Amino acid sequence: MTNTHAHGHHGHAAGHHSHDSHGSHDSPGAAGEGMTDLLELDGEVLQDYWSAALDWVRDAAAESGARRLLDLGAGTGTGAIGLARRFPVAEVIAVDVEPGSLELLRDKAAGLGLGDRVRAVAANLDEGWPDLGVLDVTWASMSLHHLADPGRVLGEVLAATRPGGVIAVAEFAEQLRFLPDNLGFGRPGFEDRVASVRAAAHAEVMPTLGSEWAPRLADAGWEVTGEREFVIDLRPPADSPGRAANAGEYARVWFDRLSRGLADRLDSGDVATLDALLDRDSPQFLLKRGDLWLHGSRTVTLARRP
Repeated sequence: MTNTHAHGHHGHAAGHHSHDSHGSHDSPGAAGEGMTDLLELDGEVLQDYWSAALDWVRDAAAESGARRLLDLGAGTGTGAIGLARRFPVAEVIAVDVEPGSLELLRDKAAGLGLGDRVRAVAANLDEGWPDLGVLDVTWASMSLHHLADPGRVLGEVLAATRPGGVIAVAEFAEQLRFLPDNLGFGRPGFEDRVASVRAAAHAEVMPTLGSEWAPRLADAGWEVTGEREFVIDLRPPADSPGRAANAGEYARVWFDRLSRGLADRLDSGDVATLDALLDRDSPQFLLKRGDLWLHGSRTVTLARRP
């Protein structure tokens, strides 16, 4: 799900709020354009984060004999496929509101030989909980803040989870940053101003974005067992040109969505800066810059059903 303002990424939250919701991520943008690309690039560029976070979930559920897992707001499947690989005998149910993302997820799972264990389900969780059966583990990445009432959905996940089952909620306090303070043109502090404008837009449509999720889980009846901050600090290494190119493309898609989602809230100078960063013929084009630095953090909160 994507929103009509600007947002953050992964997974589509399987529900529509007052905006169009997509999850997984820290992405901004308009009406879903480019979101599939952004989700795919998030999984590729931030693969170290994804691997570490999903490994932590696997270890937390290692003794539970998990057989049925849910990726809530699965997007294009980075989480669902990662779970299927880490739980080799389990069924993974990937729930999302966007049929196009789920179709890509199905194709990816089939191509990796996981099609018999990864099941895609289209559902809008703001309209009610689908019959998914009994769950052992739920992974909700960057998706809950898109829901109109995430507390209700957390309670419904709890009711569907067997005693001792686990939920992992991945969210962020701050969205990713890409640029230095001084770009060498325009007014310094461009990305700080963009972040401020974006935060104001988000507050209008996603009031739970950036909030603490441990108390929300506890209020829904979960027993919180751990919380871990995963720091993202990616300066593309010179010996990895493919990854560096993906990082640059990630930034380009992100700012392209920003240009269509929030440009009307920026002043004329910052609009000109944004245009130059996205202009392939400009010397300031994002993919020509050598100073991109992807940094930020995501927090994963673990809880069990008592």
